[in-house]
Amino acid sequence: MSQFDYDLFVIGGGSGGVRSARVAASLGKKVAIAEEYRFGGTCVIRGCVPKKLFVYASQFHEHFEDAAGYGWTVGESRFDWPSLIAAKDKEIARLEGLYRKGLDNAGVEILETRAELTGPHSVRLVKSGKEVTAERIVVAVGGAANPHAALPGHEFCISSNEAFHLEALPRSILIAGGGYIAVEFANIFHGLGVETTLIYRGAEILSRFDLDMRRGLHEAMEAKGIRIICHDHIQKVSKSAAGNLEVETINNGRLVVEQVMLALGRDPNTTGLGLEAAGVETNERGAIVVDRYSCTNVPSVFALGDVTDRVQLTPVAIHEAMCFIETEYKNNPTSPDHELIATAVFSQPEIGTVGLSEEAAAKKFEEIEVYRAQFRPMKATLSGRAEKMIMKLIVNAADRKVVGAHILGHDAGEMAQLLGITLKAGCTKDDFDRTMAVHPTAAEELVTMYTPSYRIRNGERV
Repeated sequence: MSQFDYDLFVIGGGSGGVRSARVAASLGKKVAIAEEYRFGGTCVIRGCVPKKLFVYASQFHEHFEDAAGYGWTVGESRFDWPSLIAAKDKEIARLEGLYRKGLDNAGVEILETRAELTGPHSVRLVKSGKEVTAERIVVAVGGAANPHAALPGHEFCISSNEAFHLEALPRSILIAGGGYIAVEFANIFHGLGVETTLIYRGAEILSRFDLDMRRGLHEAMEAKGIRIICHDHIQKVSKSAAGNLEVETINNGRLVVEQVMLALGRDPNTTGLGLEAAGVETNERGAIVVDRYSCTNVPSVFALGDVTDRVQLTPVAIHEAMCFIETEYKNNPTSPDHELIATAVFSQPEIGTVGLSEEAAAKKFEEIEVYRAQFRPMKATLSGRAEKMIMKLIVNAADRKVVGAHILGHDAGEMAQLLGITLKAGCTKDDFDRTMAVHPTAAEELVTMYTPSYRIRNGERV
């Protein structure tokens, strides 16, 4: 009989935690999972799922406008924010129920409480004060929005968490940040009729993405009417007697808006978790340090997902969970593969990307070929919308392998998923050239760009 209460104890009910708990239990292990808020984690409850629903909602005004070009007469339209919030809440509740059902069906003990480590094999359940033991412990508590506490007036601002639960839609909003959360919400609020301004301290939004994607999205957002201020940041936020927020910026003076949203990154959610008591090492950002098998410096404690600050994406956390199961319970040591991860920014237009940007590839390889196409999508021809799609393939000239693929435009995320398989398989530009196009589609451009737009050799464009 085991000397521990559980074979596995999981702290955190997000995607990585739930997957590891459910699969371990299905293998006959005695498993418990503790979650202090709601099951589903950031992605399902307050992240990518409700955000994508908001993206859909914010696009309809353009759909109504485009319909006229195709012969449709659309009557007067009106948006109701409370109706969207209620529908979103209903869907999130349904999804959380599925997470709980999956755990319950697998035989996992569900504990609705905060749990904190007290040692290498022990956990305290905060709600009851009870201490339990486990042979292995998985920490999968994710991350939390950086509150930017050093900013005077940060208490008047919201994060993406609160954006999903606003009682009323603001008339105007200033969003601080230049990452995917900031640009996605800027498009969402603008699409719902909010006067929207984005402020970012960097030279261009979406650092680490291909520069053509960054500039193309910037131009498209400004064309829609979103104000983007770069090379600037907020210095102070205060509330006026009228209830508006007065924002002092470094370079653009005073801005007055109804709401300020801070989208300035996310931090590993490790504060007060008891990691010190267990002897678990963290880095300067508070992220749990793990080896290639997601094991901490304490052999009985593992960490998955955003809390490790490796790659902050939901599918990555799930992948890491499955690798943990293979390694610890199937005698098949498996390390997560973090290379060539396809990703999408659900801006408007979307960005879909996998592999190296042009800039990164030019630094890594002696010579690269860049295949680039910019065109008006077919849907825009009758609607009259002045939008452009950009598609890029980055090729290592030495072996013709496609090392990067980047798309700006409708359904870019869907295309990126399939391109992820292609690049993961190591396909060359010749493989693309041999592939027959599907016509008429936007994606056919990916297999009909036969001649390089330009080359970069030793960092110089030729």
